[in-house]
Amino acid sequence: MSATFSDLPQPGSSSVPGDSTELAKKKPVVILCIGMAGSGKTTLMQRLNSYLHTKDTPPYILNLDPAVTHMPYSANIDIRDTVDYKEVMKQLGPNGGILTALNLFTTKFDQVLSFVEKRAETVEYILVDTPGQIEIFTWSASGAIITDAIASSLPTVVAYIIDTPRTTSPTTFMSNMLYACSILYKTRLPFILVFNKIDVEPYDFALEWMHDFEAYQRALDERGRNEHGEASYSNSLMGSSVF
Repeated sequence: MSATFSDLPQPGSSSVPGDSTELAKKKPVVILCIGMAGSGKTTLMQRLNSYLHTKDTPPYILNLDPAVTHMPYSANIDIRDTVDYKEVMKQLGPNGGILTALNLFTTKFDQVLSFVEKRAETVEYILVDTPGQIEIFTWSASGAIITDAIASSLPTVVAYIIDTPRTTSPTTFMSNMLYACSILYKTRLPFILVFNKIDVEPYDFALEWMHDFEAYQRALDERGRNEHGEASYSNSLMGSSVF
């Protein structure tokens, strides 16, 4: 993980404007963990939870992933206690079941927010785990409602989790960056890229590609030629996207 807590808004600050009285109140920081399936969101949540416990600042945790089968931490609010994902999945399939479960949960999100706000003065961080179907936060109404509701009440930061070993391909890297940009402009919230699993694959290549588009273009050219030595259509598209 390349981000640290020093990068986050400090408790008591706000990501949205408000009057001086409201800003004076102690407000916990909400960390909304978003990322593709298998990127390590739940494991990262467990590590953040453990770290905060060692600092005697245990977080308040929300689990919004209805399909998770094992959680290495205890959630204060768990979508699985409200929505029976298996029953929904029988009718709509895995992806449709997750989206529908979030839609159903969103109809009661005002109640969830009231529980969170009651604990706002006793915790410093609120961690939110989300499903791997990140399209929920790019085009689904439920994702917009959840992020807007949280951000309107509490300072919120989006932590976009990237599976570093799976991002060594220039094409996959650009796909991740496009998803990240889409979520950034959709939510318009403070945004942190978290390169996960760097014990398996160092993230130096990603930093170089982000800061030097020519280095990315060279990597794309080296790996993207077909048997005739010509750039593929997808590589041409990725090369255009870098700008």
